[in-house]
Amino acid sequence: MPYAPPFSLTEYITVLVGEVCELVGKAEAANPKVLTAPHIRRENRIRTIHSSLAIEQNSLTLEQVTAIIDGKRVLGSPVEIREVQNAYEAYELTLSLDPESPDDLLRAHGLMMKGLVPEAGKFRSGGVGVSDGTRLVHMAPPARLVPEHIQNLFAWYRASRLHALVKSAVFHYEFEFIHPFSDGNGRMGRMWHSLLLGKWKGIFYWLPVEELIQSRQKEYYDVLGKADRKGECSAFVELMLEVIRDSLREI
Repeated sequence: MPYAPPFSLTEYITVLVGEVCELVGKAEAANPKVLTAPHIRRENRIRTIHSSLAIEQNSLTLEQVTAIIDGKRVLGSPVEIREVQNAYEAYELTLSLDPESPDDLLRAHGLMMKGLVPEAGKFRSGGVGVSDGTRLVHMAPPARLVPEHIQNLFAWYRASRLHALVKSAVFHYEFEFIHPFSDGNGRMGRMWHSLLLGKWKGIFYWLPVEELIQSRQKEYYDVLGKADRKGECSAFVELMLEVIRDSLREI
């Protein structure tokens, strides 16, 4: 049987998809170039990187992240500075990456985690779990199953007739469930979600969704755990659609 993620299309998901589509239409009609102006793209890219890394406990401020990307010297942890430099390099590939390609996923992870973990650009070789601080939220499948799980997930995404807003959120959850890398899964999952959405509507390449995820970080982890316990990810899809809707409202 073809692989199918455990997911139910709720009435609330249908409502949220309608709201997001309406907001996308309004944003494109009102000022289609607002998010693609070079200075806006750069500012939003920096906000995205800062927020996504902050979720992973990177303590650098938005101003410090901006300075690092500008090539200025910053006092801070060399590891945290490297995380910013790597993330910027990975996100610079945004328009050249195919979000439906597992090979491009590995390529982007190689940049994102370069010099930070030995297995940068490779699927993990050992066990790994998802933690919220000191609390274990999820224990990932065995490493030997990761390549098959990832291939199945990408194949499902390519074949699925669900709306891109829905199936990209399902992909995000399943990616975090598989946890294919030794480290960097959170930042890669959020990045890939944006790339999948960007392939649907280019506005999402530049929308800093990660900022609102950061503002709802506890809820983000809680709903991941809830989806694991329930055995299906509708609640996670609802949360991601709320975040996307609220990000669009801000612009």
